[in-house]
Amino acid sequence: MLYNLLQMTDQWLDNAGLYSVLQVLYQREFRAFSAVVLAFFIVMLFGKRMIRWLVRLKIGDCAEFDNDQLNALMRNKENTPTMGGLLLVASIVVTTLLLADIFNRYVHLILAVIIIFAAVGSADDWLKLVGARRDPGSRDGLFGWEKLIFQLGVGLIVGYFAWQLTGDSLAAKSLTLPLMRTYEPGMETLVLAPNVIILPAAIFIGIAALLVGGMSNAVNFTDGLDGLAPGLMMIASFAVMVLCYIAGSPDLAGYLLMPYVEGTAELMVVAGASAGACLGFLWFNAYPAQMTMGDTGSLPLGGMLATIGIVVRQEFLVLIIGGVFLIELGSSVLQRRYFKLTKGKRLFKCAPIHHHYHYKGWSESQIVVRFWVVGVILAMLAIVSIKMR
Repeated sequence: MLYNLLQMTDQWLDNAGLYSVLQVLYQREFRAFSAVVLAFFIVMLFGKRMIRWLVRLKIGDCAEFDNDQLNALMRNKENTPTMGGLLLVASIVVTTLLLADIFNRYVHLILAVIIIFAAVGSADDWLKLVGARRDPGSRDGLFGWEKLIFQLGVGLIVGYFAWQLTGDSLAAKSLTLPLMRTYEPGMETLVLAPNVIILPAAIFIGIAALLVGGMSNAVNFTDGLDGLAPGLMMIASFAVMVLCYIAGSPDLAGYLLMPYVEGTAELMVVAGASAGACLGFLWFNAYPAQMTMGDTGSLPLGGMLATIGIVVRQEFLVLIIGGVFLIELGSSVLQRRYFKLTKGKRLFKCAPIHHHYHYKGWSESQIVVRFWVVGVILAMLAIVSIKMR
């Protein structure tokens, strides 16, 4: 919004002698890193108030597992205020509206994804944490199939609109595999390499649905220990900020042989807002947590990460960047399948896998910091692979 106001009033500001000061808002990099700072301070400013509000509403978590030892380990988390994702999402949305180009269609798409997923997550959290307490006969949150339908449905919508926004750009419809060159090196113009795969609309939209559904679920499964999900999401947000910067710059995309997608550089601001909001949330979510994000925060963060990967045509790099999230999701899926196939045996002590290590005696802080380390390594591998085309 500030960027758009500057565009509309630059002549008046120039006459007033302010234009030279404010024209820094034309620089996406400045607005992206300003978004980190602004989103951080919004969360810090309203964090305590949010906790008090959640306590008054008696929105407290009380996770139960089919494992007595793990229940004992997690007992200290009883009644910790959850649905703190409302503050996280509000910080990202407000920061984006203030610092991004509000006429950019990719910004519209990403904000819609964040808000829709926040609404779905809020409904799930409310039913689990408030509805069941007020009415013991009510169900424990949304059913798994209901949530999955919502997630895949949003993914289909994302895929459709992302496809429409590509226009006539073939690069924006390409399938970018690891180490694949999108452009021929040495070309003065962005000429597609002969081996580039251009996706038909149905496959493009299908991949989008799977990625949005899978990544939103994956972040949701990861949100089980204090500081784990927001810390990993902060790392991932900084990494996808780099992807947005490259994909939105024709010169840089051509130099690094990546798809150029016009307009996606503006998503740097959204990624920066996500990084800053997660950093601020860590202040209150670090062990022992004063509040947790719940599905209200984990679903929109995962959906946002997947949507950015889709529009910048880097789904595989986003899978690497979010590798820890996928490991968490995969461990839960494998545990259930193995349990059914072996009629009661377990592949892990407990799933998701962070609980497996918790059960084995790792402290919560050890698990969180070590998973952060893995997240940083995966993010760096993804960024380094860009130059290895």
